[in-house]
Amino acid sequence: MTPKQNDVGDIRMSEIAFQAMLTRAAEAGAKRALADAGIDGKDAALDIRDLRSLLDCIRFVRRTAVQTAVHLITTGVMLALLAGIALKLKIFGGGP
Repeated sequence: MTPKQNDVGDIRMSEIAFQAMLTRAAEAGAKRALADAGIDGKDAALDIRDLRSLLDCIRFVRRTAVQTAVHLITTGVMLALLAGIALKLKIFGGGP
């Protein structure tokens, strides 16, 4: 399949041939990118699923850590307020 060339040097081809060429180029580029990343071969789909699962776990751990920090800070503030109220009302014995 040799595309036609006009006198200016431009190449002319049908839309179907152009789409086929783009598809082949995209597939070749994707395969090369996967090979460069080291996730090519017959286990590539499993590797990508594992990577996605790992990313989901990292997001879950990050979200849980933030929630735990917020709970700790909230509990600390509440305990400080209760201690202040207890001291103000002299609940823990006589003071000055």
